[in-house]
Amino acid sequence: MQILIDADACPVKDETYKVAIRYKFPVVVVSNSPIRVPPDPLIARKVVSDAFDAADDWIVENTGVDTVVITADILLADRCLKLGATVISPTGHPFTSSSIGNAIAMRAIMSDLRAGGENLGGPAPFSKTDRSRFLSALDQALTKLRQRN
Repeated sequence: MQILIDADACPVKDETYKVAIRYKFPVVVVSNSPIRVPPDPLIARKVVSDAFDAADDWIVENTGVDTVVITADILLADRCLKLGATVISPTGHPFTSSSIGNAIAMRAIMSDLRAGGENLGGPAPFSKTDRSRFLSALDQALTKLRQRN
């Protein structure tokens, strides 16, 4: 059992560390450049090359049914779901096999609109509600994983 964080742009690393330590779940922080992690034996850092999708590929290679993956990357979420992992976005929305298709389709539509010159703005600012929803979703995922094992 482990938690893998797609860490380069993840706003909930500190929250993940606190919950993981409470549950005694190991965490691997995966990034393209060194990221500071707390000095705790449960928390490890994995720095991969800066090659395209290197972090995603490492996460997929190390994911299984006993893994919780934290990522905002929809395509990475899809790859991990296919391996049986639990996947949660930093805003606390779980990716599921029934929701990932819509997320991929919406991503493609937005990409096409941006390519056509549409100015769509960026994502909404990360909020306290997002942080709270994430903590709740992570707590639920770890509880469920612990009960399975």
